[in-house]
Amino acid sequence: MNELELIAKLTKSLPANPNVMTGVGDDCAVLDLGLPEKLILFKTDAAVEDIHFTPETPPEKIGRKALARCLSDIAAMAGTPVAALVTLGLPEKFDPEFVGKIYDGLNVLAEKFGVAIVGGETTTNPGRIFISIALLGTVARGKQVLRSGAKAGDAIFVTGELGGSLAGKHLEFEPRLEEARWLADHFSIHAMIDLSDGLAGDLPHILKASGGGAELLKSAVPISRAAKLRARKSPTAKPAIAAALTDGEDFELLFTVAGADAVKLLDAWKKIFPKLKLSCIGKIVAGGGILICDKAGSHKLNAHGYIHFA
Repeated sequence: MNELELIAKLTKSLPANPNVMTGVGDDCAVLDLGLPEKLILFKTDAAVEDIHFTPETPPEKIGRKALARCLSDIAAMAGTPVAALVTLGLPEKFDPEFVGKIYDGLNVLAEKFGVAIVGGETTTNPGRIFISIALLGTVARGKQVLRSGAKAGDAIFVTGELGGSLAGKHLEFEPRLEEARWLADHFSIHAMIDLSDGLAGDLPHILKASGGGAELLKSAVPISRAAKLRARKSPTAKPAIAAALTDGEDFELLFTVAGADAVKLLDAWKKIFPKLKLSCIGKIVAGGGILICDKAGSHKLNAHGYIHFA
């Protein structure tokens, strides 16, 4: 049973209450706690040794990544982070200085984005370190962006470049909080998700939630220099386009907008965020599945992103 199958099994009959506007199946839960202008976003994520970082990873980068992963999910809902709780699992013979540096990295990123660290939990975890973050955020009523709003004819956009994140980006990525809020403030963004498990893994989440399929233009997928370099240097490496589709841990924004707004959005983006690439990579279509199109025609995309337990 892989991760997606396990989630489906565990979430069949979860309890809820009238405060829950959006529960399982999106980047964050959306809660209505009666605030006049804001909704609450609630997210948890974990960073685990030998899965998300190695024992050789600098501790400051471990702490930074642990919080950044949650911040990226708040960004995917066009929200603003507020406060976090940190659960830290450590082997019995841990190095206090190493752990302190984990918090140094976490705290620097928290201060940058105005996140208060308000408590947490420490526990023994034999053999490896893990950090779990529970993060609260807010979003203006009516401005939350879900996965479920994509419509046939929408243009599909992605920020930045994809693939090769293990060369360093997965530890140093910048959560796209400012960019996501700007998008929600200036355009009607129909659906959005952050790319944690790869384009081929995360676009299907939008398609499943919205109902529909997608056509991607192979030449439009923005491939990172790291992915291209790895493909050139190693005969056993995946092709660069495959890396861009499946590597994961890019933490860029993938979103859809009405096709009629695509050119206007792209022109405005270039003025506001001139240093961050934005690419229109395809469109939402009726039906299901993902087609990838190139000079030879189109074929079904059978690749998938990272899946735990697979």
